[in-house]
Amino acid sequence: MSAVVCEDVTQRFGDLTALDSVSLEVHTGEILGIIGPNGAGKTTLLSRIEGLAKPTAGSIKVLGLDPIADAHALSLRTGVQLQQAALPPRLKVGEALELFSSFYPRTQPWLPLLDRLGIAAKAGAYVDRLSGGQRQRVFIALALLHEPELVFLDELTTALDPQARLAMWDVVRDIRDDGTTVVLTTHYMEEAEALCDRVGIIDHGRLIALDTVAALISAHGGPATLQLELSREAPESLSGLEGVTEVERGHGATGAPTATVRGTGALAQRVLDHLSSCGVAISAMSTTAPSLEDVFLNLTGRSMREEH
Repeated sequence: MSAVVCEDVTQRFGDLTALDSVSLEVHTGEILGIIGPNGAGKTTLLSRIEGLAKPTAGSIKVLGLDPIADAHALSLRTGVQLQQAALPPRLKVGEALELFSSFYPRTQPWLPLLDRLGIAAKAGAYVDRLSGGQRQRVFIALALLHEPELVFLDELTTALDPQARLAMWDVVRDIRDDGTTVVLTTHYMEEAEALCDRVGIIDHGRLIALDTVAALISAHGGPATLQLELSREAPESLSGLEGVTEVERGHGATGAPTATVRGTGALAQRVLDHLSSCGVAISAMSTTAPSLEDVFLNLTGRSMREEH
């Protein structure tokens, strides 16, 4: 059974269509990333799946249940880390975990959970004295207290420094490895590329692509680029090689022949094998591969970083 099934989910706010007939499934045990620029509809979609509001049209099933009608039952089986959340500033971390533990009929011991998240030493600290990354870990701990089957993480690493962001990625991987399904939203394309088993791209409220990172890049990322410094001129036959779309010949700073090869598929391996068979040695090489940023740009004509 799929963890989440959305069918033609639409959300309108007056004349604004925030979600436009979005259909998707979240597979049990995967990390599904929903990416797109700020204002694309990511948080709106996630809030409807979480049951925080009812969509204008369409249907949503979470663990086979209705997120509105079965809200209480789902609250015991799902965990939520909201994009914006707060605790009373003079509440200690351990006090917050004790308080939230009282909300559920069954929870895991919270001190080992904090230890797993790397903040056990902060159990006696006030929440308002924590760094941004430490506070995020507290909210993740609150979402995981009752050992949910499904966790929603909304813009988890926004405003975190690079070191804290990488540490948070390890936390998300550990959550998935423990058997929990994860749905996360992000506008950091490198985060989705590093973490997600599949990625859905939302733009202007529409789901414009959904697949594995590798499949999205292969289908929509455009050509890879291979820059070579050679022992002699690249053979003409290189242009006819499978997957090669363009070859530019020139000379480097030392006068050595160079070639810039663009193409798709297993480009580097094919080019290297072909040059070797032609007796051309390679003295230097660099490659540039397409990324999710390229996929988004090619599908929408706009940068992932652009804000609405």
